[in-house]
Amino acid sequence: MKTLLWAERLKLKRSRILWIAVFSGIMVAIIVFMQGQFQYYGQRYVDGATWYMTATQSLGSLYVFPAIIALIGSYMICREDQDDTMKSLVLVPVSVSKLVGAKMIVAAVFSVALYAFLFAVTFTVEAVLHISLLDLGTVLGFAKIYLLEGIGLFLAVSPIIAIVYRLKKGYWLALIFAEVYSFLGLFVGMQSTMRSIYPITAVFCVAGYYETTSVQFIVSLFSLLICGGLSLLLLHGLNKKRAIY
Repeated sequence: MKTLLWAERLKLKRSRILWIAVFSGIMVAIIVFMQGQFQYYGQRYVDGATWYMTATQSLGSLYVFPAIIALIGSYMICREDQDDTMKSLVLVPVSVSKLVGAKMIVAAVFSVALYAFLFAVTFTVEAVLHISLLDLGTVLGFAKIYLLEGIGLFLAVSPIIAIVYRLKKGYWLALIFAEVYSFLGLFVGMQSTMRSIYPITAVFCVAGYYETTSVQFIVSLFSLLICGGLSLLLLHGLNKKRAIY
C-alpha cells in the first residue's frame, strides 16, 4: 500500500490538473477579497475581523471546491482506464482494490491540503489587516473549521467519484455532477432540518460553521458517513466484478 500511495502522489504531483485546484483556490481568495471592498453603512466588509476567513471558506465550499475535489478524485481513479494502462497493471500484478483505495486516500489528503492552503492564504490576509484583533482561540477555531470541511467535503462528493468511475464516461463528468450537487445546497441550506441531512450543508454543521444542536450534529455526521460508505460499496462492487472477469 505504501508503494501505491507513493506512486499516486507522484502522479498527482506531475499532473497539470493539480494546478487547476491551486488556481481555483487563489481565485476564490481574490474574488472574496474584491467583494469585501463593498461598503455597508460606510464600512467595508473586509474591515470586519474574521469576515474574510468566514466568507472565503463558505463561498469556496458551496461553489468551487466540491467540483474541484470530485474532479481530482475522478481523474485519479479513472486515468488507468482512460489511458488503457489498467491491463498492464493487473499483469504486474497489482490489486485493483488496493490501487483504488490508494487513489481515494490520496484524494482525501488532497482535499484536506487544499483547505489547509486556503486557510494559510486567508489567515495571512487577516493577519495583515487585523493582527491586533486576532487571538489564538479564534485562529485555531477557523483552522478546525477549514480542516473539517476538507474531510467532510471529500466524504460528501465521494459517491460522485465512485459513480463516475462506474459510468466510464470521463472524469470531467464529475465536475458537472458536483456543481449541480453543491448548487442545490444553497436552497437546502435555507431549511434548518434539511441543512443537517443534505451532505454538502451537513459539512458546515459538522465543521462548526453553522450553529447546531447535538441531534443535528449527529444527523450531519451520519449523513457524511453514509456518503463514504456508499462510495465504498460502489467501488467494492465494481472491483469484485472485475476480479470475476
